Amino acid sequence: MNEVLANEHIIRLATFASYLFALWAPKVYAYYKKWLDKLFNHMPELPRIFGRSIWPTAAFNFSPQLVCHPSARNFNHTHGGHLILPNLKLLIEFPAGAIILIPSATLIHANTPVQPGERCISFTQYCAGGLFRYVDNGFRTEGEFAEEYPEGFEAMMKEKEDRWRMGVGLWSTLEELLTPAEPVEKK
Repeated sequence: MNEVLANEHIIRLATFASYLFALWAPKVYAYYKKWLDKLFNHMPELPRIFGRSIWPTAAFNFSPQLVCHPSARNFNHTHGGHLILPNLKLLIEFPAGAIILIPSATLIHANTPVQPGERCISFTQYCAGGLFRYVDNGFRTEGEFAEEYPEGFEAMMKEKEDRWRMGVGLWSTLEELLTPAEPVEKK
């Protein structure tokens, strides 16, 4: 696995996907960066798998009959390997080499199988929500937080009821993304 993680093409793909995330979801990216920087500063022994990618976790699937996202070229994307977003009632053809950013914690997603004899591989980067909770809990699990600081745990549980609003507020509108930045004054 270390050889795969050190592969220049994988590193380039990881970096590119992270830059796309920063471009299309800048406030979500900033939230990830702030919380994950806290985590990595608190636990410097944790390695970042890719130096220029925001995501702390990656998964590879090399199965020959894989149901997949970004993929190898040995399959016909019009006959299989489609991305399914049932909440949105969408079925999306997903050609080889394509990248998609989906908020997987809020959107159910799946794939259709590729055709018999076809090969498809995937590379996924993500961040488990538990890492954000761990930082929010003062670098403790929810169980440790509840045991060590019951009042704080109770307050945090109440905050969770409205946390989804904060998360939704981090997503940019197309108008926000297309609005030019304010000019920088020359001094």
